[in-house]
Amino acid sequence: MKYKPGEVSLAVKRLQHRHHRALNRVLAPLGLSLIQWDTLRHLDQHPDASLHDLAVLTFQTDQSFGSLATRMADRGLIERVPGPGRAVKHRLTEEGARLRAAGQHAVDEVFAASFSSLSSAQLDQLGDLLNIALSNDLGGGQAG
Repeated sequence: MKYKPGEVSLAVKRLQHRHHRALNRVLAPLGLSLIQWDTLRHLDQHPDASLHDLAVLTFQTDQSFGSLATRMADRGLIERVPGPGRAVKHRLTEEGARLRAAGQHAVDEVFAASFSSLSSAQLDQLGDLLNIALSNDLGGGQAG
């Protein structure tokens, strides 16, 4: 075995950290952090998502995501609408949709540059291997 599981795990974490730094840097001119853009992305894919669903999708606690959602609503990026019972649903505003789309190009460029040294076949293989590793739910997996 060329790599120990801990070494591979650390390499994944380092790549993730590099992506986070680069994504925050390219999204800053839009006035967005990575977590804010990720929220807009998930709301685009899951309109009317609940606070809890968005917290899970963005790897936040319900409490921390609630604070983030309030700030984003105050900025006019998302709106909170009543749902059934006490539930609150979230939707993109026009400005939120515009910034999500504007950020997508910058995000795509970061990822393309990050994986540019891999061939298409290698990138597919990496994706397959990561999906296999992710299928081993360790009892606390979250959606991404």
